[in-house]
Amino acid sequence: MKHQTSYELQSVAVIDRLGLIPLATRAQRIERWADLLDRNPVRCLSALTGTEYVDPEVRERVRADGSPLAVAFDDPLLRAAGLQSDTYGEAKRFFELSDWQLHDVVCSCHAGATMQASWAAARVRRLITGNRILAWLRSRFVH
Repeated sequence: MKHQTSYELQSVAVIDRLGLIPLATRAQRIERWADLLDRNPVRCLSALTGTEYVDPEVRERVRADGSPLAVAFDDPLLRAAGLQSDTYGEAKRFFELSDWQLHDVVCSCHAGATMQASWAAARVRRLITGNRILAWLRSRFVH
């Protein structure tokens, strides 16, 4: 087998550059989502309404055009990594989030009916660094 650079291979093959950026870990997927939101920081995004009050079975299917979840799903890298839709339940599964964590990013009770993408990006990044004390308290007192 002859070694060729990616530049040399471009003349004879289609190279899938999506595979060159790994999104194997939870933190990598979440950071990618935050980066996508930060690309257009003043973009007005739709919030999901009252996620904490929606029946859990219904909540799994909740979505909104132009939401932070739609921004994630529009990305070919995240879709290639396994993101299957822009629903609340799929984002919860794919990004490995609790209901409280995802609620904190997308629910209208925090931002109103709309939010700026930069605001959502900051909330998404906080999922990685987290507020560990608040998370511990929630795990002890909120069921």
